[in-house]
Amino acid sequence: MPKRYFDLSADMTLPGRWSLGIPTDQQGREVDDPWAFKKGQPIPNPGRLRVPIDVPGTAFDFTLAGLATPIVHVRVASLLTELATDDVQIFPVDIAGQPDQFCILVATKLIRCINDAACKEVELWRPEDGRPEKAGQYRDVYGMRIDAAKVGEANVFRTWGWSVALIVSEEIKSALARIGATGMRFNEV
Repeated sequence: MPKRYFDLSADMTLPGRWSLGIPTDQQGREVDDPWAFKKGQPIPNPGRLRVPIDVPGTAFDFTLAGLATPIVHVRVASLLTELATDDVQIFPVDIAGQPDQFCILVATKLIRCINDAACKEVELWRPEDGRPEKAGQYRDVYGMRIDAAKVGEANVFRTWGWSVALIVSEEIKSALARIGATGMRFNEV
């Protein structure tokens, strides 16, 4: 039986959830490349960062902060480093007023596995869109499906060409359910 995979995102239907901003350094300056956290590649240790609370509310175990940066509770971070050691980097962050420890989650693998034909719809950038540097790249992917045979042994990764998607294996999804992790939504891909 082929391995199953899921797009992990924040469950925005949960009432009263907090909203977090873009990570900053200890002096309150935005990090040099805030997109680095979701490129699907290892990054140098950014040092101790802060994540501001834009809208106060309930803290969940998984949240997408500013620019869709994954923020996870330390118990989720521990589970991921145990089950997906080669697939993730974890960087502790300070969140004002939070007694619990949270971390930025970086998926370190970028895998070319989107199955264009099986997706509901795939839009590519065209030269006439006025962004010639993006021509031929994904502009949008609806109802994403991947070719699991191209994934290999990865349990957490980003999809090449559409790195906004954070993909986890069924093993990771099940482990997160076992510990009662909150704030997540999973869509099978």
